[in-house]
Amino acid sequence: MIKQIFGKLPRKPSKSSHNDSNGDGGVHDNSSLNSALGPNSLNNSKPGSASSKPSNSSRSNNGPLNSHSSTSNKSNHGKKTASLASQAGPISASGVYEALPSFRDVPSSEKQNLFLKKLSLCYVVFDFSDPSKNLREKEIKRQTLLELVDYISSVSSKFNEVAMQEVTRMVAANLFRTFPSPNHDSKILEMYDMEDEEPAMDPAWPHLQIVYELLLRFVVSPETDAKLAKRYVDHPFVLKLLDLFDSDDQREREYLKTILHRIYGKFMVHRPFIRKAINNIFYRFIFETEKHNGIAELLEILGSIINGFALPLKEEHKLFLVRALIPLHKPKCVSMYHQQLSYCITQFVEY
Repeated sequence: MIKQIFGKLPRKPSKSSHNDSNGDGGVHDNSSLNSALGPNSLNNSKPGSASSKPSNSSRSNNGPLNSHSSTSNKSNHGKKTASLASQAGPISASGVYEALPSFRDVPSSEKQNLFLKKLSLCYVVFDFSDPSKNLREKEIKRQTLLELVDYISSVSSKFNEVAMQEVTRMVAANLFRTFPSPNHDSKILEMYDMEDEEPAMDPAWPHLQIVYELLLRFVVSPETDAKLAKRYVDHPFVLKLLDLFDSDDQREREYLKTILHRIYGKFMVHRPFIRKAINNIFYRFIFETEKHNGIAELLEILGSIINGFALPLKEEHKLFLVRALIPLHKPKCVSMYHQQLSYCITQFVEY
């Protein structure tokens, strides 16, 4: 039956210029997910991200940046960091939390070590539920994060493994967290109206946004060697990023959308895993919970990926259409992501 359906679909002209050698769907040149990074993305309190064609959300730009290298430590060479995503977590502020010298105030020979020290300083995660708590320390961390973002953008030497490990460790400590369990009662979902819902704002966003910006700049930098970085931006790290797509804060989901798309484009070795992991999120959403905040954003990423599929289509891609995309019309909250879903379906029909 499936073969008969696909046999009747019109052929789409070859798009080999946009495909990777395995036909897994590369980064589509015309997708607005690949626009250049704007210099004011932090000042405007918007993610350095953009959406693919079906998105209705606000956008800003992102593009290639430079990064930094520090002295390689042979004892760390070749070590897997699968434990990074699981072991890294919030470190409570204890003792004295003092600002480190500015990069401008130290000689060039000491800047690499200062970079690592500033990353370590940012492992500490503060409680934003009380706006009056740790005001001085929070501002020190915010300024330190901004310095790190600027430093990664201005240094042109390669990241080595020590720097890669420390960057991903700091990111994991700040971003990877568990959200409160949502109520998945389908009766409540029937009454759910996005327009009447007040947008959720994470009180920790003043820090989270800068950490996301730092991760984005690290991923897109031409100085980040994907062959080395894949040991740290690994499968557990990607899974933790995917977990964050269920955030109530749309600003966070916008950043995640851009970062995951850039990871998919840069780390070709991770592409099959990323597609499978997204499929698993869809399956759980369709057949178990019918509740997930990031379905629209994930579909936007897939819309760009599908655009890069090679002909003839792989059996994996055909099954994705039949087992995931078509059943996504079933949940009662389909209106929340129908525009993005329609775009993905259209991409398949055009093949």
